[in-house]
Amino acid sequence: QVQLVESGGGWVQAGGSLRLSCAASGRTFSSYAMGWFRQASGKEREFVAAINWSGAATYYASSVKGRFTISRDNAKNTVYLQMNSLKPEDTAVYYCAASRSRYYSGPADMNYWGKGTLVTVSS
Repeated sequence: QVQLVESGGGWVQAGGSLRLSCAASGRTFSSYAMGWFRQASGKEREFVAAINWSGAATYYASSVKGRFTISRDNAKNTVYLQMNSLKPEDTAVYYCAASRSRYYSGPADMNYWGKGTLVTVSS
């Protein structure tokens, strides 16, 4: 069983930056693909970014490409989401997720989920 704990959420003005962290338990973190998803109030959860086990491949939603960067530190069992040029529409609860697969292939293949961290961007 893998436990995921997100941190780093908070309030920021539009144009600002935040860095989210997701700490994972377990010795197999380095073999998991990881992802970030978000859910705004009244909306369905959506994909934000993902990274393969080695960090060699990353994927982004078009709405965040060029503004957000996903990265991982396998020695620290942690995945990050650097969010720059934040917009009010980025306001959401952000969830970290892990797949037992080394390669990201979609939200349906994510096996473990964190409880989320709230990001609020004011205009």
